[in-house]
Amino acid sequence: MKQMSASEIRELARDIEMELQRLQRLEHSIEEVQLEIQLQPARAHLFYENLALKLHNFYTGCERIFQTIASELNGALPSGYDWHKRLLERMSGEREGRPAVLTTATARRLQEYLGFRHVVRNIYGFELDPQRVAQLVAGYPPVWHQVETEVRAFMDWLMALAEQLEAGG
Repeated sequence: MKQMSASEIRELARDIEMELQRLQRLEHSIEEVQLEIQLQPARAHLFYENLALKLHNFYTGCERIFQTIASELNGALPSGYDWHKRLLERMSGEREGRPAVLTTATARRLQEYLGFRHVVRNIYGFELDPQRVAQLVAGYPPVWHQVETEVRAFMDWLMALAEQLEAGG
């Protein structure tokens, strides 16, 4: 793990917290679109592109957290054509003096959203499979809440580390 001061570690935790707050706003936005679908079921097909973009944003927000952790604590991001996948894998294991950010199970579930983000980036919205979007939206709340819980536990570790550094340990 890269040598950091207590204030740098606290700043890292604040950056992660800001991203978690954005992801919480996204959660509310997804709920609003789901409500619109319930209110207008005949027009549900019009909302799937919107939901797909929100799921894209969900994974992108998670990945921003992982990028911040990898660059600030571990000194660098993975490189190569599959760096996104490798970054996610690295978050589910202990690395260079830091604990895992995610459990293996959570990382595995996030792989679906990483793959879907790739789809969203590479096809037209009208080509999306509505059933796949609906399936991912249905699975989103528990995945998001697990990510949030595990990232917050990691932030607790960061804050304990900052306190330990200040105490001279």
